[in-house]
Amino acid sequence: MTETTIAGAMLYDGSGSEGFRADVTIRAGRIASVNPANGSLPAGSIDARGLALAPGFIDAHTHDDLVAITRPAMTPKITQGVTTVVVGNCGISAGAGCADGDFLPDPMVLLGAPAAFRYATFAAYAAAVDAAAPATNVAALVGHTALRARHLDRLDRDASVAERDAMRADLADALAAGAFGFSTGLAYANAIHASTGEVMAVAAALRGTSGVYCTHLRSEGAGIGAAIDEAVAIARHAAAPLVVSHLKCAGAPQHGRSGAILEQLEQAAGTHPVGCDCYPYTASSSTLDLGQVVPETPIMITWSDAEPTQAGRMLDAIAADWGVALLEAARRLQPAGAVYHCMAGADVDRILAHRLTMVGSDGLPCDPRPHPRLWGSFPRVIAHYVRERGLLSLPEAIRKMTGLTADRLGLVDRGYVRVGMAADLVLFDPARIADHARYDDPAQPAVGVLGVWVNGVATLDRNGVTGARGGRMLRRPESRNVFNEKDR
Repeated sequence: MTETTIAGAMLYDGSGSEGFRADVTIRAGRIASVNPANGSLPAGSIDARGLALAPGFIDAHTHDDLVAITRPAMTPKITQGVTTVVVGNCGISAGAGCADGDFLPDPMVLLGAPAAFRYATFAAYAAAVDAAAPATNVAALVGHTALRARHLDRLDRDASVAERDAMRADLADALAAGAFGFSTGLAYANAIHASTGEVMAVAAALRGTSGVYCTHLRSEGAGIGAAIDEAVAIARHAAAPLVVSHLKCAGAPQHGRSGAILEQLEQAAGTHPVGCDCYPYTASSSTLDLGQVVPETPIMITWSDAEPTQAGRMLDAIAADWGVALLEAARRLQPAGAVYHCMAGADVDRILAHRLTMVGSDGLPCDPRPHPRLWGSFPRVIAHYVRERGLLSLPEAIRKMTGLTADRLGLVDRGYVRVGMAADLVLFDPARIADHARYDDPAQPAVGVLGVWVNGVATLDRNGVTGARGGRMLRRPESRNVFNEKDR
């Protein structure tokens, strides 16, 4: 059996504990031993002295559903040290939805072209991931908007009882096939007409399973408090842990509200498993939403089907050139994608540092000018929030990107460096790791990541991406998942 020893690194095991120098041996895709380093290098080992070794980072919030199949090298993630991606967020997923592949409701266009949506069941999607053998592992949620598109003749209304039953049956089938949970994107036009009752009826399939309920809230602006109450009520009804996706205070009128919002989540977490994810940037990105077009939010257009030459420009500059109001310019650009500079740094700091928060990139791999979070989120946490600003300690930051996420989602053999666990590992230089992706030049790989192993396969080394791919489709275990008591 092939055996690899990574010797002398400062090991951060994913628990949040302080690091210690260790020799870690990989055998047959698993962690075979973890021993304190004695200063000597075992024969044939990798010299990792002066470097940090951690569990492979787990990206809690991605839209990599289809690129894991069509672009299985997963370069934007591997170069950050990400070894597992969680797909199917915000109510949009590639499996068990969209019976008519020619019709893609917004925002499902973020995942890929209509022709790529050919998986009528979750099992078919999972088999396609297995066949593609991507470089990262894939853990998938089932999206509410995808189910709506499959079962409703139009999406500007609430679902009927029969339609709710059909969606719940599809979700139950997906959970039985290994899906990790159910997601909603209730702020989007093609889901906002779904009542709380509709979502509860579908989410009831989560009862008695280890599945989680993840939600892009119905509002991230003025109505965020009520939206959190709704999310908690749905999770309680489904007897499922709640994860609030990309928690933020969006728009200038909401700046400074993060303390109150986090207190609201804390109170809910006292009696129910509750958490959230966030990305380490003050700008968001999605399709161009007319409801977010306001003068106080600078907006960059990332793509436009109607006006492709305007991609990469600021909306206010486009409107000025055309001699029209911002809203009229946005209408003329649609369908389009956008980056919204809508958050305050102090709110991002407070949310990222909170004990309930894990890290998710929310990157958009099919956007021709993606938000830099696609390529830079995880190195940025260490470079900017640990090394430069001291907002987080390194062990704490690593836990938010590994063990905490594994616990939240029920990834039972990942997220920690322990004997018998899957050998998903990242080796990096804590003094050099940094994100290089920028808003005006986003497709730039990070630096300082020197080794990545996925299920024991050396996927990146000091020379860069190796081309070897060790990822697989992960299936949800049957054991009930609840958050660790320290996260309650």
